[in-house]
Amino acid sequence: MRLLLTAGQRDDSTQAAALLEGFQPGAVIGDKAYDSDAFVGAVRSSGAEVVIPSKRHRRQQRTIDKDKYKDRNCIERFFGRIKHYRRVATRYDKTDTCFLAFVYLAAALTNAK
Repeated sequence: MRLLLTAGQRDDSTQAAALLEGFQPGAVIGDKAYDSDAFVGAVRSSGAEVVIPSKRHRRQQRTIDKDKYKDRNCIERFFGRIKHYRRVATRYDKTDTCFLAFVYLAAALTNAK
């Protein structure tokens, strides 16, 4: 598992390419927010399958494997579970390092259940 910390007002999709660096996934699953030409091109150049639905305004809609796309809910549930830890949901920690360390701990405790 790899987690990156960003500013609260920053878009998550800006860090998507950084998450893929040095990693060879079989497929990359994301929602429509990750449908950019640059990111889809980076995923394809890494040899991974793109499982990201196209935005409505695209002229050519991409077909995706709907069964693989259903697995995205596992990620959504994971983030929902770690937000049960009040320290994660409200970000009590003053430094990035302490906050990210507790997020990793919460992730480990959540996956252990």
